[in-house]
Amino acid sequence: MMRQQILDSEKPLKVHNVPNASRAVSDLKVKMEEYEKLDGSTECMVARVGDGSIITRFDRTPVPKEPSDVVCPHFLELKWATGCPYSCAWCYLQGTFRFQKYKKSPMPKSYDRISKSLLAFFEGDGVRPELLNAGELSDSMITEHTEEPFSIFVMDLISKQDLHKILFVTKSNNIDNLLNVPNKEQAIVSFSLNAVEVAEQWEKAPAVKDRIEAAGKLSDAGFEVRVRIDPMVPIEGWKEGYATLLKMIFDRLKPSRITIGSLRGLQSTINNSKDKSWVPYLEERSNWGRKIATEARLEMYKFVIDKLRDDHGYLNVALCKETVDMWERVGLDYTNIRCNCTL
Repeated sequence: MMRQQILDSEKPLKVHNVPNASRAVSDLKVKMEEYEKLDGSTECMVARVGDGSIITRFDRTPVPKEPSDVVCPHFLELKWATGCPYSCAWCYLQGTFRFQKYKKSPMPKSYDRISKSLLAFFEGDGVRPELLNAGELSDSMITEHTEEPFSIFVMDLISKQDLHKILFVTKSNNIDNLLNVPNKEQAIVSFSLNAVEVAEQWEKAPAVKDRIEAAGKLSDAGFEVRVRIDPMVPIEGWKEGYATLLKMIFDRLKPSRITIGSLRGLQSTINNSKDKSWVPYLEERSNWGRKIATEARLEMYKFVIDKLRDDHGYLNVALCKETVDMWERVGLDYTNIRCNCTL
């Protein structure tokens, strides 16, 4: 029997120790469940692998039934790490990790555990093509400066099959490792961007222009690149700010998708935020925390959607964490959603 390497749960594997696909996978079970989809159909999909601590389906948003219900498809999370070093003022991880001593500090999980979960998932019966979101609980690029970059580790594992892809979600511009992987077609990279004035006031990440340049390099290299403009904030002069952002993006690349969202905050996030200067923009309560007033959100979304269509000939737009009513008011079909987290 092949000897299993046991690693401390806090210490990731070195890149050269990534297990082979033929290596015995632990007895992790792939749990399947029947899910109702946004278009009203049902499908049997992966609910979790093992205890769900690494791979699980994000299904905390029920299929919407009322105009005020939030639309969010049930996607698969690859929970390979927790925490983010960028500490943006409104980051929801402040509330998510409020009871944990490290708060927002990045903490990768054991690469051995991750590999076992992924290999069990790859070998599961009846599994349809999925996009594994590696950026829900952490920026996907937090270890790229280390001796054990997650991108190289996970892309090597992903290469052992041809059904699924991985989604990197990031505000980083550290993309050198990704540029050197051979299987670029198995990754999608999504950059979170904002108007420069908004980013400079509330984000603690690389400059917007540097993120756009990194996105352009990946696009040039053959990666599918997506963009999230989220959260939009109606600061003074916001129209000029977001028009300029769109021009900066399209001067460098054409994203495969653009998903837009607006400032929102769960009460736990607001309570644990050190910088609360963004909170006064949240004038409305909803079943997804506090939000910018409906009419202001509508104006922002319509402005961006119209600008994309009229100035850039671009139509592949979706909303993030928005209501059925808002989808309908901007003229988009949520039942056929193609947003950031979906294939």
